[in-house]
Amino acid sequence: MLTGINEFGRLKRVAMRRPAEAFVGDAKIDAEWKDLNYHTRPEMAKAVAEHQHFADIIRSVGADILYLPPAKELTMDALYVRDAAAVCPKGVILANMGKKQRMGEPAIHGTFFAETQIPVIGAIQGEGRLEGGDLIWLDEKTVAIGRTYRTNDEGIRQFKALVGPDVHVEVAIMPHYKGQSDVFHLMSVISPLDKDLQLVYSPLMPIPFREWLLARGQKLVEVPDSEFASMGCNVLAIAPREVVMVKGNPETKARMEAAGCKVHVIDADAISVPGEGGPTCLTRPLERH
Repeated sequence: MLTGINEFGRLKRVAMRRPAEAFVGDAKIDAEWKDLNYHTRPEMAKAVAEHQHFADIIRSVGADILYLPPAKELTMDALYVRDAAAVCPKGVILANMGKKQRMGEPAIHGTFFAETQIPVIGAIQGEGRLEGGDLIWLDEKTVAIGRTYRTNDEGIRQFKALVGPDVHVEVAIMPHYKGQSDVFHLMSVISPLDKDLQLVYSPLMPIPFREWLLARGQKLVEVPDSEFASMGCNVLAIAPREVVMVKGNPETKARMEAAGCKVHVIDADAISVPGEGGPTCLTRPLERH
């Protein structure tokens, strides 16, 4: 069993993968970055320094970081560990990736979790597709899941069967936005800040999902239009109302601070900007207090 299944509690255990295990070095970066649709070529030394600083902030709240291993079949995208697995109170559910270059990641995660005595209760299989960035636990009985190009109906069906009938699964049918080749998860438009506070980008939120959040008493902090593309909405809560965001989003930072949040800002020109993977994408939270 895993405890503290939500997206806002104080981090207790979190999985990450170092750039040395994902990017490996200049030759791999040169071979892959264009094919993976990165905007720019990441600089290895800068990625190592940025990732270490991010990890230090996570450890500052008492979290234990479990570093996922390297493997020859991994691509640079393996840095974004959120997507290859999901969690539920019973344990880890291995994803089935919607991006073909990442199909090998979940099995590597599963082997690692089994070796570290973290329960793995199942995997999305066959035609089912599911990525971790499409899931947000509000509490141990309530999870939202995005129906996107990376998470399909069969993946959602299998996920529901694994978590069981005691869990309410709220499906948010996401818009087309930039199309099938782009990464657009549920967590692209919402990041929990506390049990009753969500950072959101409303223009791309499904109306029924936004109304559902409001009906549950959630307060919304709105990301301005000018800061959505710079990952203003990709914010990781490391404790209630204590969050990490990438630099370049001053208005979003100010709005979170006005809502009572402590905000850590990280340089992420190598680890986040090229592949559009912000702080939530770089982490697979396993347990929270």
